[in-house]
Amino acid sequence: MSMLKYSRMDFLCTCVGLLVLLVDIGLDIWAAVDFYQEGLWGPLAVLLLLLVGSSVLVQFYSWFWYRYEKFEMETRVEKWLRPRLKVLHLLQMGIFVRYAGVLESSIGSFFSRHSDPNDKAVYLKHDLSLLLIIETFSESCPQIVLMLSIILQKGQLDLVTVMKALGSVSAVAFSVTMYRHCLNSFLPENNKHSLRSWVVFFLFHLTLLLSRLVALSLFTSVMPFFIFSHFFGSWLLLFFCAWRSDTAIMDGHEGERLYRATAGLVWYFNWFNLVNGKTRKPMWLYHGYILVDICLLCGVWYWKMSTDPPGFVVPRAYAAATTAAVVVLYVFGLLLKVLYYKCYHPILRRRGSTERLLPNDEVDASDPDVVMGISEPGTQEHCNRRIEKLAENFYN
Repeated sequence: MSMLKYSRMDFLCTCVGLLVLLVDIGLDIWAAVDFYQEGLWGPLAVLLLLLVGSSVLVQFYSWFWYRYEKFEMETRVEKWLRPRLKVLHLLQMGIFVRYAGVLESSIGSFFSRHSDPNDKAVYLKHDLSLLLIIETFSESCPQIVLMLSIILQKGQLDLVTVMKALGSVSAVAFSVTMYRHCLNSFLPENNKHSLRSWVVFFLFHLTLLLSRLVALSLFTSVMPFFIFSHFFGSWLLLFFCAWRSDTAIMDGHEGERLYRATAGLVWYFNWFNLVNGKTRKPMWLYHGYILVDICLLCGVWYWKMSTDPPGFVVPRAYAAATTAAVVVLYVFGLLLKVLYYKCYHPILRRRGSTERLLPNDEVDASDPDVVMGISEPGTQEHCNRRIEKLAENFYN
């Protein structure tokens, strides 16, 4: 496996990610103030619940990871802030501490004449990418549903909700791309993903996630109180599946329970390889379940539009076309996903001490000398074992 190195492109992505985070916070404040001025107390309460809940969840993960590593800080800024670390996490500033660590180590490596083969910036960036994924599915995705449902109920576009929806979509797209880039860094250098592979990967995630979010938004616009029951029931089922999968990503029992609960939250919106072992059958069972759920959500919305429309009315023909388009979009996303796994998804095999990537149609599963693996344990001093396990799950 190639040494993990922090490139200038990684530095640019980190800076863009920090900018997206700051812009998203500004849009959150703007949206909250606008809801308050308009007297939209329900959306305001939901928005504040999402913001506070997501932030607390991210701080828990950040604190757990520092604690698992026995608070052995990698950078000077983290060492300087170590006595104040608990207070900073209570003040919801943990993710900014990690951004500061990544920026310090990356800038230091650029000005150093000797490149560090065990780049600390890569290690820190991997944890940061996981935190962004958690924030994406606990805050940005629910906010997209909230904003789209408000637009549907009003029957018109206003600047605040449109800007907040676009900001949340940008945060989702960036975090998913950054997460994929982190997984990609564990592949051998001469077998990195091609640009075409990145495009197909991004498109199938975009179409599947967009279809899911639009279906949830349509349902929420006509039955806003029932969406909470729908989420809780679906999350319980998905949490049970994650628990039965016997995950082993975190280093502590309380952290692992939190991780399995978070896996159920992520799966409510989109599939990610978050568990150990082969996941092909569970993945397609999951997509079958979500497809049926999308059909039901859109069906309820069409039924309400046809029989008992709320304050806003959509013509029956438009409602039928919208319902069909959402379902077709999800099916199209599944076809793109099949294309990706058939043509572009690598499988890392190791014969003895030699690692190589094979296309799916060239893998001989009956060969006893071919074993799954990403890297030998301990080959990287600063190798992030959490993201390494997730990479092994993804390429399994």
